[in-house]
Amino acid sequence: MDKPAVPTFWQSVIPVLILVGLLSGSVIFFGSDSSYGPNQIALILAAIVAALVGLRLGFTWKALQDGMVHGVSLAMGAIFILLVVGSLIGTWIMAGIVPTMIYYGLQILNPSIFFVACCIICALVAVATGSSWTTVSTVGIALIGIAAAFELNLGMAGGAIVSGAYFGDKLSPLSDTTNLAPAMVGTELFTHIRHMLWTTVPSITVALILFTILGIISGPPQAGSSGLDAMLAALESGFDVSWYMLLPVGVVLFAIYKKMPAFPALLMGALLGGVFAVIFQQDVVLTYVGETELPRFLALIKGFWMAMFGEFVSSTGNASLDELLTRGGMGSMLPTIWLIVSAMMFGAVMEKTGMLGELARRILSMAKSTGGLIVSTLCTAIGMNIIASDQYIAIVVPGRMFRAEFEKRGLHPKNLSRALEDSGTLTSALIPWNTCGAFMASALGVPTLVYLPYAFFNYFNPVISAIYGFTGFTIVPLPNDADLHEGSSG
Repeated sequence: MDKPAVPTFWQSVIPVLILVGLLSGSVIFFGSDSSYGPNQIALILAAIVAALVGLRLGFTWKALQDGMVHGVSLAMGAIFILLVVGSLIGTWIMAGIVPTMIYYGLQILNPSIFFVACCIICALVAVATGSSWTTVSTVGIALIGIAAAFELNLGMAGGAIVSGAYFGDKLSPLSDTTNLAPAMVGTELFTHIRHMLWTTVPSITVALILFTILGIISGPPQAGSSGLDAMLAALESGFDVSWYMLLPVGVVLFAIYKKMPAFPALLMGALLGGVFAVIFQQDVVLTYVGETELPRFLALIKGFWMAMFGEFVSSTGNASLDELLTRGGMGSMLPTIWLIVSAMMFGAVMEKTGMLGELARRILSMAKSTGGLIVSTLCTAIGMNIIASDQYIAIVVPGRMFRAEFEKRGLHPKNLSRALEDSGTLTSALIPWNTCGAFMASALGVPTLVYLPYAFFNYFNPVISAIYGFTGFTIVPLPNDADLHEGSSG
């Protein structure tokens, strides 16, 4: 059997252009609902176009299909976490955990400082846990609930939550991407983290200033004090609101801090939430179940089970609060999983046929200066997030591609690892069909394109990284004889 041909640049770019056109049409026709079906169809159709190009190059359908299956398998870890986060949201609302966080947050947080406080809180939690996903799916869902209660812009709140979560994740030695980037290029973890401070600190400073300004100009909550008092009263009457309802949050965060993998830690949190609901929120559970024939204990168990797979329906009598707290369950994550599977199909065909590599090589060929090389790295990682739909691929593929080029040009590998994180990690949350963007939107209940304009940290960081590349500021050369693993911290 003949070996498949190498794709040309134009063969490689055709599926990408078609995808861009289809996704643009999806947003025009369906707006913020585009991720609930239209984007999936666009990605699958673009994958078929890429597969047709692959057949033209000499690949068999079986080879292409095996590539798609492998590509989807890479996202299974994210899919497992998405499913359990759906359960966690459902049981934590039913157990009064999220209502308790909202209740105390409404009394502590002032609307004028809310956005900047969101960013700082999420940054601290993410540094401690090393996980933006865990941060968003625990304190993030409570903060978005508080923003809704204050009647603040949910896009701004989502942007503040995502900005803080990714800042903390990026600088935490517990983060998987923070460990992956230096491992891919051959530098040491803390050398990498110290070097990232040069881009992350200015970026988060700008973001905090902007969130402070947004808080000031947003003014007092539109609902007024009477509306907030009514919501606080509904929370008190509808749930057992007490400090001990926050214990499951502490257990999950501690488990993540002690390096328990995210899936079992979040599953433990979801199950613990169900237990707390059965013990402390029996009236809430029985109202949700609506079961009159089963014995009380069995009805409580049924409610626990229902919240794990289906949407929890709040019945406090306060319309705004019930709308806010009616969500969760594994089933709520199925549109997001559909989106991820469709995106990974497209990315897998592009990689299998060599079209992804051809596009990356063309970008590298245009990098003549150090600034051009840094920007090429940033653009390649961002492109991987768009095409391959996964932040790990966005770090691994450019890391493999550019490692030798950085060494050839006498540049320390920590420059490359920083560029990979500045772009591959941070922009993943800005792509609606990327595993990270899809997760953030599902967990927060705020579409990616709605919070994207306000995720200041996530898009200022690669801009600052590009500026450093062209000016040479903090771009460190290879040491002549020193061990790379002991590289300069500057």
